[in-house]
Amino acid sequence: MKVKSKIWIEVEGEPVFGRGRRFLLQAIDRYGSISKAAREINISYRKAWSYIKAMEERLGIRLVERHAGGRNGGGATLTDEARRFLQEYARFEDEMRSLADERFRVFLERMHCRRE
Repeated sequence: MKVKSKIWIEVEGEPVFGRGRRFLLQAIDRYGSISKAAREINISYRKAWSYIKAMEERLGIRLVERHAGGRNGGGATLTDEARRFLQEYARFEDEMRSLADERFRVFLERMHCRRE
């Protein structure tokens, strides 16, 4: 038996960061492109752009550096702050998962449930 949970960040009831937006930033990092990242996670470029803008505004940090198109085309890269944010968020998720597992173990013991 396992406990499952999802963690995300909200500001004033609006989702700001969670699994999907983490995937978006990771894809931008991998491809160096917002449009390629959007295709990877099956959302429109416009939706990806709106997520980036909302995250940056609500978190108060710059996440993506955009590079204007031109001869070689444009691109996008994650900022150092974005990489640090992703790293710390992953740590936070791991800690929350461990805490949930431990609390669930205690719950099962109190309820005398099987722990298979």
